[in-house]
Amino acid sequence: MVNGLSGERMLIGLAIGIAVLIFLVLKTKVQAFLALIICTILVGVIGGMPLVNITLEDGKTFGIINSVTTGFGGTLGSIGIIIGFGVMMGQIFEVTGAAKRMALTFLKLFGKKKEEEALALTGFIVSIPIFCDSGFVVLAPIAKAISKATKKSFIGLGVALAAGLVITHSLVPPTPGPLGVCGIFGIDVGKFILMTILLAIPMSIACIAYSRMVLSKKYYRIPNDEGEVVEMPYQEPDYDNAFSMESSDLPGTFASFLPLLVPIILILINTVATALGKTTGAMEILVFLGQPIVAVGLGLVVAIFGLGKDLDRHTAISEMEKGMMSAGIIMLVTGGGGALGQIIKDSGLGTFMAEGLAQTAIPIVILPLLISTAMRFIQGSGTVAMTTAASISAPIIIAAGANPFLGAVACCVGSLFFGYFNDSYFWVVNRTLGVSEAKDQLRVWSVTSTIAWAVGVVEVLVLNIFM
Repeated sequence: MVNGLSGERMLIGLAIGIAVLIFLVLKTKVQAFLALIICTILVGVIGGMPLVNITLEDGKTFGIINSVTTGFGGTLGSIGIIIGFGVMMGQIFEVTGAAKRMALTFLKLFGKKKEEEALALTGFIVSIPIFCDSGFVVLAPIAKAISKATKKSFIGLGVALAAGLVITHSLVPPTPGPLGVCGIFGIDVGKFILMTILLAIPMSIACIAYSRMVLSKKYYRIPNDEGEVVEMPYQEPDYDNAFSMESSDLPGTFASFLPLLVPIILILINTVATALGKTTGAMEILVFLGQPIVAVGLGLVVAIFGLGKDLDRHTAISEMEKGMMSAGIIMLVTGGGGALGQIIKDSGLGTFMAEGLAQTAIPIVILPLLISTAMRFIQGSGTVAMTTAASISAPIIIAAGANPFLGAVACCVGSLFFGYFNDSYFWVVNRTLGVSEAKDQLRVWSVTSTIAWAVGVVEVLVLNIFM
């Protein structure tokens, strides 16, 4: 251990700190951000770190407060701006109807008998800039209209949509949670986007299969003429009943997708060019534009002047500010997670635990997966779960020389586990779908989210063999 600290004592401090964190989040009125900072300071105090910052022989500052401020600022310095841009873009998608236009586009693209796939893909794309909670509320009427027209169960269609939303919300930047994990691990956002999109596809397919083959038949509920969702005897879907949804007041398809396509394309160009070493001349400009901060900022500008052209100045600004308010807590929690990770790194505890794990047969990638899964089950928030797991495991994984990308993926996958009563999205999905019985709520959403988690765990273990 560094600077004469005891590895065993720091480990005890970490265990006590995590226990206090869980207690504060579950049993008290203390908010997650404050709980993270209290936990971080407690770990340092019990572990024996200096209470007052001291200057080491190499000129570096060492102490609890220095680790807290360095970790907080360092993490937000890399991803805070992107979070702000992303939530403002998401608010514009919501208020202008661009999210609904995406849904209608995919429905036309997939055609009859593929409504679950169309809705899941809509959620898959929309949830990258929009929080899954608000995304589901905005898009659920589309699923309801499809259910009424085709006589397909609203429950099955709604769950397919909800799954597509939550999977990318939990895995793919620039959604704030995964973005925070990237910042804590210090990994390239563009490469992480590519990896997680690929990993999210099998997870979505599994959830679609469950919604179609199990939920649609077990919970056959469709809207009646008054729009109320009621249970009926099962009948085969009527695909000959053509339906249309009013879309004259929605933005065009190209305008709706462009704010997403611009940053994704630019980030991909940056990632590929950097990997190939093509960063000079004209490519230098594209690499600069493909930096996540610049790319997402450009996407926001496109959304403001493209989608928001019919909004008056006051409405546009107030809607973006509404999105910024929701980003504040996410930034604080992410920064708090970075502070906890910095304590583990500065104290040398990460190296100490890595050396201990290296002497066992347990794959080190299991650590972030277990922490994230446990935190998700205990306190409900996927963002808190993945951020806490990243904070604890990133210094250990890096010290052990393991692949940080895989560790980051494991943190995100764990946050999908068994969403139930302490998860806000659990209530949004079930209430919107009209599911009121607890056992039915668990089958409808808790099982669905666990299926996504299970597929993700298999993917992580398989990747661990090859990476």
